Amino acid sequence: MNLRQTARITIAGSAILLIAGCSTNEPSRPTASSSAPMTTSAAPQPSDVATQQATAAYLGMWSDMADAATTSDWQSPKLVRNATAEALQTISRSLYADHYNGLVTKGRPLNHPRVQAVEPPADPKTITIADCGDSTNWLKYRADNGQPADDGPGGRRQIEALVKKAVDGSWKVTTFAVHEVGSCSG
Repeated sequence: MNLRQTARITIAGSAILLIAGCSTNEPSRPTASSSAPMTTSAAPQPSDVATQQATAAYLGMWSDMADAATTSDWQSPKLVRNATAEALQTISRSLYADHYNGLVTKGRPLNHPRVQAVEPPADPKTITIADCGDSTNWLKYRADNGQPADDGPGGRRQIEALVKKAVDGSWKVTTFAVHEVGSCSG
């Protein structure tokens, strides 16, 4: 028996079970949907949903920070969307220092996050993310004349972050650490 014959038998058997389960006193007529294969999709696992939402928050934090860094706006309302606690303080302080020193940042970071841990797996509350972020095209410049600031070249850096589920169900980065240029190769 080939695969096509097996599929026909499976479809026919499913249709018979469907018709028998919905029997009435009237003879049933096949419909277009009774000849189509039935597909079932398993509900997504809590860890899969949490992983997607935490990763989106992590990437959102970097995007929000890059947007605010174009003017060194340490008070940007965007910053609280995906970051909180120590992560938000770190971002705000860094942007304030750039503002104070007359610096802005041009370009965007490139991120490649990988989930390292999901805790607890059955009902996730904390996601650990590792990243090999690339700041090659995300550099600081003097706001007054547009000249590059003397803070060294960008490059690939190891980043670790904790993303936690908030009381309202949203996911936010609570802390992150960025290592020196050259600290990752992947």
